Amino acid sequence: MAEDWKPEVEELQRRRALAERMGGPEKVARQHGAGRLTVRERIEALVDQGSFDEVGALAGAAEYATDGSLSSFVPANFVVGTARLDGRRVAVGGDDFTVRGGAADAGIMGKQIYAERLANELGMPLVRLIEGTGGGGSVKMLEQHGFTYVPFNPGWDLVVDNLSAVPVVSACLGPVAGLGAARAVMSHLCVLVEGAGQLFVAGPPLVKHATGEDLTKEELGGAAVHRRSGAVDVIVPSEEAAFQAIRDFLAYLPSNVDFLPPVVASTDDVARRDEGLLSLVPRDRRKPYRLRPLLNALFDTGSVFDYACYGGSAYAGLARLDGHPVGVIATDPYRGATLTAEGADAITRLVDLCETFHLPIVNLTDQAGMVIGLAGEKRGSIRRGARAITAVYQARVPVAEIIVRRVFGVGGAGITNRHRLVRRWAWPSGDWGSLPVEGGIEAAYRAEIEAADDPAAHIAAIRERLDAVRSPFRTAEKFAVEDVIDPRESRPLLCEWVKDAYRVLPKLLGRPSFGVRP
Repeated sequence: MAEDWKPEVEELQRRRALAERMGGPEKVARQHGAGRLTVRERIEALVDQGSFDEVGALAGAAEYATDGSLSSFVPANFVVGTARLDGRRVAVGGDDFTVRGGAADAGIMGKQIYAERLANELGMPLVRLIEGTGGGGSVKMLEQHGFTYVPFNPGWDLVVDNLSAVPVVSACLGPVAGLGAARAVMSHLCVLVEGAGQLFVAGPPLVKHATGEDLTKEELGGAAVHRRSGAVDVIVPSEEAAFQAIRDFLAYLPSNVDFLPPVVASTDDVARRDEGLLSLVPRDRRKPYRLRPLLNALFDTGSVFDYACYGGSAYAGLARLDGHPVGVIATDPYRGATLTAEGADAITRLVDLCETFHLPIVNLTDQAGMVIGLAGEKRGSIRRGARAITAVYQARVPVAEIIVRRVFGVGGAGITNRHRLVRRWAWPSGDWGSLPVEGGIEAAYRAEIEAADDPAAHIAAIRERLDAVRSPFRTAEKFAVEDVIDPRESRPLLCEWVKDAYRVLPKLLGRPSFGVRP
């Protein structure tokens, strides 16, 4: 008889080796043949080398011989543990598609719940690597179990609570359906790999049966669908790019809501004055300008992270000022001037993220108001715009505003909460009011114009008079805008402001004043 525990240790090693085989060589080869990594390869590629500490590797479906020895073992199709990501502790959970395609009837739901609890109670970011359904399993389970049940989402109390407690990131790395899709969008960042990942409530067979639509996975839930759907924040070309997006995003955020965002050393000169800003905005108000040069001129070099890809003309992003993380709201004039329903959703999502994790917000305002017309009304643009304004008004984090060009209508009025202290500067290109002059002259002066001998000349004369009145210097004289500045001063001023902002952030630590919604 053995006098030590060596036989059990050897059995432990054997079982771990069986778990690392996942669904077996054939299923692993099929995964690779589809151009996708296995869950263990994904974790290894994402986290710091050698830092993954797996939990529950021995969980799975086992069969035993008559003598009690293990005859076969199929691991649960969910891998969970802790690791370091750029030196910081994170919780990681991933679906194993090589075991029953990630379906829940091959899983142990307790492992998914454990991943949520691990992040929640230890206060560490959570990364979900999703591929499969992760839901209630197939209808075969009815016969296997001999009964059915009233559906519920296991561990969903933790899934919901984590949105207000720790950074949560999900990556759609293959077909993701059902509860898996719900887990994907219950996050602060949802990443989709173009060509490999798809996201849908139900897959093509069920959709065809229920609706008659005969669609491929890509047609139903691929990148082309989700660039504007609002369900996905970032679309990337590869799994490697997805892992980099996860690292980049988490680098702006604290480990949990009880800490401030991480400030990093910056080599970019805080006094940098970009000469291109002086001519960035055309004098012709009908001509657009490029947003990217503006972002690059104001924020630390290489620090801009594009968020909420579906926003259209409404830009939502993250960046740094002298190493300090901030949220960024702006308008991309080449994609439109007005706030659409989708743009409002993007702004709501960014503002809620910044409020939850204590990032000050920089608003580069060029807002021509809410979108008008039948298409906008059918999208419920005014309600969704009002939701964005509500998020802006509920946020307590410090805000700085640079008025780059337009501030008009409900959208312009609500894009910043001007009922609180906002450190605000306007460029000489600033143009504001209840309505743009160009669109309002004919309505406001209709009778006068109709009576004129030369209506066109009369309109031009009215416009000339109004152009003098609409000068931002007139507004500054009344202290209705605090400062008009040389655009080249913008970065130095913002870099000074951000230090003030970070001094007041400690009093906002802890959970947001209201629960975060996906």
